[in-house]
Amino acid sequence: MPVAFSLEPLEGFLPAKAVPLLVLVGLTGVGKSTLVEALGLPRLPDRRELVDRYVLPRYGAKPPIPREERFRYTRLFREEFPGGVAEVLARGYVEARGLLLFDGLRGEKEVAFALEHLPRAHFVVLHAREATRLKRLLSRHDAFDRVALKPEEWADLQALAEGVLSREELEEALALAPLEEVLAKLKIVAEEKKNYDPEGPLRLLTGHPRALLLDTEALTPEAEVASVLGFLREKGLLE
Repeated sequence: MPVAFSLEPLEGFLPAKAVPLLVLVGLTGVGKSTLVEALGLPRLPDRRELVDRYVLPRYGAKPPIPREERFRYTRLFREEFPGGVAEVLARGYVEARGLLLFDGLRGEKEVAFALEHLPRAHFVVLHAREATRLKRLLSRHDAFDRVALKPEEWADLQALAEGVLSREELEEALALAPLEEVLAKLKIVAEEKKNYDPEGPLRLLTGHPRALLLDTEALTPEAEVASVLGFLREKGLLE
C-alpha cells in the first residue's frame, strides 16, 4: 500500500512530522523487507527511493549505480546534512493515511535527528551479526546488491573480512557462493559497517519509550510481527 511523499506541500498532504510513523532501523540483511511485507501497513517510499529521488540528483548521479558509489554519495550528503535520509523524511509531506511505515534509517545520527524532528515517530531496530547479514545477502540475489569488482580485489578478500568476519565465518560464506559473489556482498557489509556503526542505534534506543529492539537471529518472522503489533497497541497506534 504505497503512500505518496513530496518535499512540496500538496493538497491533502500533511507534514511528515505531524503524522504517526513506524520507522524501521537496520542495515542491509537484517530482515527489514520481510517485516515490511508481513506487517502490511501503508508505507512511504523507502530509503532507496528517497536516495534515488533526492540525494543522487544533487551530485549529478542517477540509478542504477554500484552500492559503493551510493555509499559515497550518501556520505557526501551526510557531510552537508548530518541527519542524512532522516532530514529528507522530516522535511517532507505525506498523504494522510493514519499510521505509516518507513523503511528505513541507518546509523546513530539519522536516528537522533528523527527522534528530535519526528515527534510522532516510533522505531523498530532490527539487528543481526555481520556473518548472518552476509549469508542473507548471498541468498537473496537482489540486483541492487551489485558492486564494481576489479580482478586485483580478489586477493583482498581476507583483508576486507578483517574486523567484520572471523576466519570460520568467512570460510562458511565461501561454501555458500562463488568467491566473486562473496566478495561483492562482503564489500557491502564492510562498507555499511564503516559508514553506519550498527551499535549506534542500539545505544541510542535501548530502553527508549518510543523504540522496540528485535534480534532477528533469535526471533522467527512470526514472532517479530507479534512483537511489533503488541508494541503498536501498547503505544495506542493500533486498536
